[in-house]
Amino acid sequence: MKVQEGRFTGARGVDTYYRYWLSGAPPRALIVLVHGAGEHSGRYRALGEYFAARGYAVAALDHTGHGRSAGTPGFIRRFDDYLDSLRLFQRQLDRDFPGAPRILLGHSMGGLIGALYLLRHQGEFIACVLSGPAIAAQEPPGLGQMLLIRLLGAVRPRLGVLQLDASAVSRDPQVVHDYVNDPLVYHGKLAARKVAELFKAMQRIQRQAAQITLPMLLLHGASDTLASPGGSQFLFDHISSEDKTLKIYPGLYHEIFNEPERETVMADVAAWCDDRTRVAA
Repeated sequence: MKVQEGRFTGARGVDTYYRYWLSGAPPRALIVLVHGAGEHSGRYRALGEYFAARGYAVAALDHTGHGRSAGTPGFIRRFDDYLDSLRLFQRQLDRDFPGAPRILLGHSMGGLIGALYLLRHQGEFIACVLSGPAIAAQEPPGLGQMLLIRLLGAVRPRLGVLQLDASAVSRDPQVVHDYVNDPLVYHGKLAARKVAELFKAMQRIQRQAAQITLPMLLLHGASDTLASPGGSQFLFDHISSEDKTLKIYPGLYHEIFNEPERETVMADVAAWCDDRTRVAA
């Protein structure tokens, strides 16, 4: 197994970092990993190594304002900038992994990015896995709160308004410790514009979910307080995919790949992906 790193020009000309986990042989499939808010691709090393050892290649970018990519942490001008950078990343993958079948794997905000990306480009993939996707808020804002968020997003776009709870990422104390002490994780408040864009993006996928027909595996921790498990249930109920599976893991928190049961979760994903790659072959 080896790791390859590099940079490409993302949306709005942002210098964007990426990494690959490679098995050293032609991959059976390419997993395109899309990470969550405030974090970065390096937090998925265990997952990348796990799938590389099973003959997959794993490719992940750091979103604008995240990890080793340029941009303002906690802020985005428009949510579609994430989708546009993912599209540019896909073009690079066309060159680096020609002909390899692709599976999209998105976590949290990355699950929301991935779901919206499928509305335009699901033909680029053979399947999709979403982990704790941010499709619905645990406590949706009321009408008054939503109007205030939109107003602040317009007039005070960089004002910090939402703090993520680090203790909610995992039941594993070491994972929380590493998260809190990771200098590449953004620990400040999310900006008003980004929060407004997040809620707009959630509303968009809720309206258009039926357009998704790709084979889909939806995974969620039942005790996730950062992204509502109801969001995964909503997608499962509303996408048009004939091949779809929903797994809700009792007691697990938000980052199911970083929970004490991570080996079980990754084995579930590997078995599901193996079946879809055999069909694609």
